[in-house]
Amino acid sequence: MTTESANKQLIRRMVAEVFNAGRVEVIDELYVPKLTEGVKALVTMLRSGFPDVTMEIEHLIEEGDKLACRWNVTGTHQGWFNGVPPTGVRAAWSGTSMYGVADGKIIVVLSNWDLYGLLRQLRAGMR
Repeated sequence: MTTESANKQLIRRMVAEVFNAGRVEVIDELYVPKLTEGVKALVTMLRSGFPDVTMEIEHLIEEGDKLACRWNVTGTHQGWFNGVPPTGVRAAWSGTSMYGVADGKIIVVLSNWDLYGLLRQLRAGMR
């Protein structure tokens, strides 16, 4: 039985505490200072639109100090999001994030997610 690396544990903690629990105060512990403001804004925007948001890691692959994460998200659209008023739609979307880690902190994040597909679900709920 192998033990999961500290870098993978860092990403799993970030998903559980920041995105799923909405603990923005933890962001300062997990990210380097140059990223914290942007991550806090993203999490606040996402959780304002989808207060029950849940992110699940589908795949988490590590190579040295770089990690690739394929994730899926679900949430109920209960607040304004990206210019769309609340629709009550239960939405689902997915994406991939690449992380760079050094000294126990996330130093770079590159993400690609299906915002268009999410907005289509929300707009369909406006009819």
